[in-house]
Amino acid sequence: MTTGRMEAFSDGVIAILITVMVLELPIPHGTTWAALRPAAPALLSYLLSFAYLGIYWNNHHHMLQATTKVSGLILWANLHLLFWLSLVPFTTAWLGENHFAATPAAGYGIVLLADALAYYGLQTAIIRDQGSRSLVATAVGRDVKGKLSPLLYVAGIGLSFVNRWPAVAIYAGVALIWLIPDRRLERTITGKADISQDPPHE
Repeated sequence: MTTGRMEAFSDGVIAILITVMVLELPIPHGTTWAALRPAAPALLSYLLSFAYLGIYWNNHHHMLQATTKVSGLILWANLHLLFWLSLVPFTTAWLGENHFAATPAAGYGIVLLADALAYYGLQTAIIRDQGSRSLVATAVGRDVKGKLSPLLYVAGIGLSFVNRWPAVAIYAGVALIWLIPDRRLERTITGKADISQDPPHE
């Protein structure tokens, strides 16, 4: 089975999640900039979650571009990822409406941790299916950011009950790490394409 249907379905789910989040934003009661102040926590949590969903969509797209086929296990691993991503709007609203309180901040971190582990599970399923010399395996390499992120999430969850702001700063910091362009997959795919297009040597 090709990756087309799985990618299209995943794109649709992520698009719906972003739509749900923006529809849950509170409407200001007033016509001045000051009227936005009560909505600031919700807007900030939305901005952070939008960045996370964008990061997952971007990386998911590139990973599937390097994937030649999907198996039943890969399909289930992808659904597992989408399940945890589908909880992002819920924890985003919980976090924003309660002004980044300790328990919602911890809950938000737990969902981010589950998202990261689910993405790693999908990546592992693809590599196991296609082999250690596949494009995905070659591009991922040691995957330092992928291994560091869950540790930072765990630290953020723990800090939530001590001081919520360092916890939120950690969540934002991880997002910034992933916002920095990571072109491993692009370079690997482009390099493979260039090799395949080279004319045969006589």
